[in-house]
Amino acid sequence: MSELDWKPEKNSFVPLHQQIYDFLKNKIMNGEWTIGTKIPPQRNLAKRFQVNRSTIVTALEELAADGLIESKVGSGTRVINNTWSLLASTPPPDWISYVKSGIHKPNITIIQEINKAEADPAMIRLGTGELSPDLLPSKKMGQILQKDTEQSLSLGYMESKGSLSLRKTVSAYLRTKGIEASPESILIVSGGLQALQLISIGVLKRGSTILHESPSYLNSVHVFQSAGMNLLGIPLDKEGIKSDSIGRMKRQHHAALLYTIPTFHNPTGTLMPEKRRLELIKVCQRESLPIIEDDVYGDLWFENPPPNPLKANDTQGNVLYIGSMSKTLSPGLRIGWIVGPEPVIERLADIKMQTDYGSSSLSQYAVDKWLSSGMYEGFLKETKEELRFRRDFTIQILEKYFSEIATWNTPKGGFYIWLKLLTGVSTRKLFNAALREGILLNPGSVYDNNDDQHLRISYSYASMDQLEEGLVYLAQLIKNSPMN
Repeated sequence: MSELDWKPEKNSFVPLHQQIYDFLKNKIMNGEWTIGTKIPPQRNLAKRFQVNRSTIVTALEELAADGLIESKVGSGTRVINNTWSLLASTPPPDWISYVKSGIHKPNITIIQEINKAEADPAMIRLGTGELSPDLLPSKKMGQILQKDTEQSLSLGYMESKGSLSLRKTVSAYLRTKGIEASPESILIVSGGLQALQLISIGVLKRGSTILHESPSYLNSVHVFQSAGMNLLGIPLDKEGIKSDSIGRMKRQHHAALLYTIPTFHNPTGTLMPEKRRLELIKVCQRESLPIIEDDVYGDLWFENPPPNPLKANDTQGNVLYIGSMSKTLSPGLRIGWIVGPEPVIERLADIKMQTDYGSSSLSQYAVDKWLSSGMYEGFLKETKEELRFRRDFTIQILEKYFSEIATWNTPKGGFYIWLKLLTGVSTRKLFNAALREGILLNPGSVYDNNDDQHLRISYSYASMDQLEEGLVYLAQLIKNSPMN
């Protein structure tokens, strides 16, 4: 149920309950709320409309008397009739049943709650994995998008793999990471998430098993599950995914591929050292197990550059490499890339053209200009300095207020601190309690269904004042509230 922005007029000669009745009835009669739609609880409606609960009760009773809604104990109040079912001899389509039978799985409830809360500008967002709007290069982006005489700006459809100019630029950029990839082996996509979607439907059989780190970002998106895949977690240690059990897991479960974020892992912030990377490559080559390497945080190192990506040591075309501008330059550009063997890239490019006819030509032009002009390198340097400052600031707050109630590791880059609570407090209950106070958290259960101990703390989005206010209040909430 979406937010109801409408409010009744307190000074109107029309009674409040009548205004609310008319508003809700219009929602139903216009077909916005179809048969089966669940009406928000009375308490929620009273809060949204800023009226007494008794006013809501009166309005709902009138709608029930009209035969438009029905209340049942345990299942709430739902729409049972609308214009069509009142006037026509045949009932309208039951859109709720269509929605429930859709192929793509809905987000787990807590992620839906997070997405909804993120739309509230007053919310202190302690878990959001993106750059603060204050850190985004809006002014410079405007300058770059002004058409110049050196390169014409195409507003038509691009070729299936994306702008050739951008792919050449990305090819040169990847060489700085030790990756040799020709433009023909690069596919421009609309962010890292689309890369995963294309792989899930383009190169995998339904029912395949995907190995991944546990916890993992993959558990927070239903890309593979919706394509009929099974996810199987492999434990992490302080150096990343443990490679010693991969062969056995692959054979036992007939795994199709391994998904990993070796550089500043989401959600734990772990950085895989070079030795572990080489071990992982060796094991997966021996087991003929392809790898999806998600490297969207790879540019965001603070003190020292990370080891080269897995793809840089891939001599057999075993790795599909995903990069993106969403975590560094702008999430709104929706530009990323997949690097892999040409037959795979051709296949994924064909599917992409069938689904969206290519990523935004305007966004591709902008990313090309950022990378080729050298502006990206300068912007990245400033951004990393700011993120490092925010990381250190957040660690200071944790040391002052969380030293007795949690443990954590200091990340060497990226956005995240993986906070482990020592108090036995349920992070799900903590999520609800914090949300009521205007603080939005990302609990560990988002990344591992069985995790009720961790929080993913992000220092990239909230302002410094919000970080301090939110974390200090969170510490008090943990210490004072019995939420076991």
